[in-house]
Order: sequence, then C-alpha cells, then structure tokens
Amino acid sequence: MQNVFKEFNIADWFSFYRILALPFLVLLLALGLREWFAIFLLISYSTDAIDGFLARKLKLTSARGSQLDSIGDQLTLLAGLAGLLIFETEFIRANLLIIILAFIPYLVQLAMAFKKYGKATAFHTYLAKVSAILQATFIVWALFFGPVYWLFYFMIAVGVLETLEEISLIIIHDEWVSDVKSIFCLPKKSTDPDSGDYTNLA
Repeated sequence: MQNVFKEFNIADWFSFYRILALPFLVLLLALGLREWFAIFLLISYSTDAIDGFLARKLKLTSARGSQLDSIGDQLTLLAGLAGLLIFETEFIRANLLIIILAFIPYLVQLAMAFKKYGKATAFHTYLAKVSAILQATFIVWALFFGPVYWLFYFMIAVGVLETLEEISLIIIHDEWVSDVKSIFCLPKKSTDPDSGDYTNLA
C-alpha cells in the first residue's frame, strides 16, 4: 500500500484534497453553515489552480494526474451546485429551465465518454479552464454575496461551448487521451494516447 501512495506526487495530493474534502463540505451543507461552506469551497477551488501550476512547473503531468484532477473538479462543482440549491433555492427555481438545458449537453458528453472510453474525459482544454474559472467565480460569489445574473449567463454560455468542444474531441479521438488543450490540437504520435504530446493546428 505504501508503494502505491509513493507513486503520487505533490500535485496529485492537491487533487486528492478536493476529493477528500467532499464529505466535509456535505457536512457543512447539512449543518446549514453557509459562510463556512463558502470558505472551504473556495479553498477547494484554490487547490485546483495550485495543482495545475505545480504539475506544469515541476513537470509532473501524467494521465493519472489528469484523471484525479478531473474527478476532483467534478466533485467540487457538484458540491458548489448543491450549495446553491440549498442556500439560493429561489435563484435555482427561477432559472431551473436554463440550468437543465445547459446540463443536457454535459450529460450527453459524459455518456459518450463512458461508452467509448469506460471513464470520464480529462482533456483539460483551454476552454474548460476558462469555464471552470467562471463556474468557481459565480458559485463562490453567489454564496458570499448573492448571484450576479450577467455572470450566470456568461458562465452558462461558455460552459455549453466547452461541452460541445468535448463532444467533438470524443468523436475525434478513438482512444482516451489527456491534456488535449483544444479542438485545434491533434496528437503528434497516435501510438501513445497518454503521452500528452500534441501539436497546435490553430
């Protein structure tokens, strides 16, 4: 077991934090502690930026790390959405149709990924990073100060575009790959799907 944990680097452990923080965030939700929930959700979002920086700076990028990062991101997003549902119920009710319509492409993308690869994608495109920043900003701001509508609509629009890009990448790539960056980037070497070696075609 120790040998298994030795394989994980410092960037992986920041991703692990976001995964392990989920039960604590759920507890804060159950207790109705809005401010504490917002603070620890902000910390979780911050670790996403930290692990990405460390992975690039220390050249610790790997397919395993990308998968852990994606899992941590998805769980943190779910926690944030649950926080909005509980603490901003009226806002969710007023915009439920828009939220459902925005989630349909995401569910399609997720279903396509599991059908084709047996697991979620970890493309980590530039658009996905922008979408994640917008989501984190909107959710944390809404929890601290209340929802901002223009930011909500902008977040939804970018999120849908990002999901459509992911769907296109799933169609393009027959094998699971990580860190593709954008639809304009294709692998230099198709024999190694985990290499992360891509060329920009833009």
